Amino acid sequence: MKKAYIASVILIVLIIFGRDFPFTNKNLPVEDVPPAVKTPEYHEIAGTIQTGETLFDIFKKYALNVNELFKMREVSANLHRLRDLYPGRPYKIIMDDRHRINSFTYWIDDETVLNIVNTDEGFYGEKTVLRYEKRIEYISGAIKNNLVSSIGNKNGGLFLALQLSDIFAWDIDFTTDIRSNDIYKMAVEGLYLDGKFKKYGAIVAAEFINNGQTFRAYRYEINGKADFYNEEGKSIRKTFLKAPLNFRRISSFFSRERKHPILKINRSHDGIDYAAPTGTPVSATGDGKVLFAGHRGQYGKLVIVKHRNGYETYYGHLSRVANGIRPDRHAEQGQIIGYVGSTGLATGPHLHYEMRINNKPLNPLSIKNLSGNSVPETMMADFIQRRNDLSTRFAADKLESFVLAKRSTLP
Repeated sequence: MKKAYIASVILIVLIIFGRDFPFTNKNLPVEDVPPAVKTPEYHEIAGTIQTGETLFDIFKKYALNVNELFKMREVSANLHRLRDLYPGRPYKIIMDDRHRINSFTYWIDDETVLNIVNTDEGFYGEKTVLRYEKRIEYISGAIKNNLVSSIGNKNGGLFLALQLSDIFAWDIDFTTDIRSNDIYKMAVEGLYLDGKFKKYGAIVAAEFINNGQTFRAYRYEINGKADFYNEEGKSIRKTFLKAPLNFRRISSFFSRERKHPILKINRSHDGIDYAAPTGTPVSATGDGKVLFAGHRGQYGKLVIVKHRNGYETYYGHLSRVANGIRPDRHAEQGQIIGYVGSTGLATGPHLHYEMRINNKPLNPLSIKNLSGNSVPETMMADFIQRRNDLSTRFAADKLESFVLAKRSTLP
């Protein structure tokens, strides 16, 4: 009982006088608790450039500080001028909670992006190249009307159709030789950004069955230069294109919704007539030197190109000769040399295409068209391995009918 009484007394003393004892923490420093830091809040303005729209218009629309626009123009002057904004291209502006620009992003094209960032030292700009992930996509289909309409104009289809026509331009006239139920197959690069499909890249292999005849081409790089070769490793490039009316040129000339109104009439040894609208671009079928460009009798406006080994090609009834095409000038295979017309002895607009050797006319479709270079022997084993891998996939029953991946717009 006495011990309990003593303990109670000591406890009371400690409570009353405890603040003066040395073992208390009265004199220890008290840490100041910093006030909570407010995290900046950002909001985004995004859209696509409209026809006739400028960045100044966008600043006015969203009541942005025009002085910041002037500073952005200064830092981007040597990268990409901000006045050069094109309709349909995406942009994005990030604003802070004080309505100041934190960053500006503009997709110059599908390959390049302009970034402008507001730092403590002021605005900083850079132009970066997008790094796409490449995946090989396998696609196939059947021709129902023409190449473009069969593949489709949307989601990159036109781009693939033009590539395909360029690859086989030495063997197939895509304006007149295409038949319903012709089959096409492609192995093409699908380009992805952040796991999302953005667009198609280069065709790496192709097969086309035209009127029962099969053509194959495989993309292969030699000394840093990529080209297409057939199954035997021989270049698919030949001395002459199959036709002077290039499918790519025509596709650019006509509305994409219209079927190309081209009719081919074989005139045997007198050449070939192509009935086509006035103004349709005419291309040189082979490399050579312009021998004549002007008006000549029944031919009307005529261009003659002299090629190697005594060959000459005639392009008659033109409405006009292309700029820069004159005697002694070099003409490249596929170059536009004139435009379809009805000059001379012609009942309607058409191109008269003629080929001669040593001044004797011959049927352009009957000539032996020599191929270009072949894959070097030292690289054939690698070429064959790649060819076999792609051919196996083309031959697989599981190859699905052509369905273009849904393209998403940048960003």
